[in-house]
Amino acid sequence: MKHLTNREEEIMELFWQKGPSYVKEIVDELPEPKPHYNTISTIVRGLEEKGFVGHEQFGNTHRYAAIITREEFSRYTLKSMVGKYFNKSYASVVSMFVEEEKISLEEIKELINQAKTTKNKGHA
Repeated sequence: MKHLTNREEEIMELFWQKGPSYVKEIVDELPEPKPHYNTISTIVRGLEEKGFVGHEQFGNTHRYAAIITREEFSRYTLKSMVGKYFNKSYASVVSMFVEEEKISLEEIKELINQAKTTKNKGHA
């Protein structure tokens, strides 16, 4: 999976929220100043080349739809970020959150209990 530009992510968000859409519908959803139709069409085709969207053809027009979920993209992005900025250490990420008081020790204990429960269900 490849990385996305901010504009590509913005357009993917629209696909995830609205479902299958025509380029004109995407343009209509974007804030002012509206980008040109051809600009968005090029970005959407780029998303298709990258494997994020697919299309159905209706005569001379295409309706595009996300072919990966927001969750799949989130997991990939997080994994990539942890690899790039935290030397592939999720423990380093959690440690940073603890140091910056973004997560409490009680929340970590709760996560550990949830992980144990999930793991035990998998072995049942």
